[in-house]
Amino acid sequence: MDEADGWVRKLQQNLPDIQLINASVSGETSDGGLRRLPGLLAQHQPDWVFIELGGNDGLRGFQPALTQQNLAQLIELSQAAGAGVLLSEVMVPPNYGRRYAELFQGIYPSLAEAHDVALVPFFMTEIATDPSLMQRDGIHPNRAAQEKIAAFLKPWFEQAVAE
Repeated sequence: MDEADGWVRKLQQNLPDIQLINASVSGETSDGGLRRLPGLLAQHQPDWVFIELGGNDGLRGFQPALTQQNLAQLIELSQAAGAGVLLSEVMVPPNYGRRYAELFQGIYPSLAEAHDVALVPFFMTEIATDPSLMQRDGIHPNRAAQEKIAAFLKPWFEQAVAE
């Protein structure tokens, strides 16, 4: 899908007073994000960082403790650079097993509490259950879902900026 059709661009159109920078990379793991973040923080000097990472870690079966450690470092680096943080929950598909899914899902509230950051509910919860909003892989949202994602995230971004 073209970046112009994605939720970040749609959210930007609905929040004209906020400059959004989409630094995401398709297929990125938390480790990859961690390697790239220092340069992005130096380049953009953001007021806020939205962290929505870990899904590819989960899909690859990485140990939840490793993902949690990487996400904690992403939060700490962002805060040290003077940026507020919005942390998005991420879930793995149910076929990964209940135990793994619970361990993985527990990462996000634990980090939000430990680092005093806002925890944004997983925006895919209702989208993933609607096949008309999903790509053929059953994992990624399609073009039709992007406006719904932007609408879901908009109040979180507005609240962050208002603070």
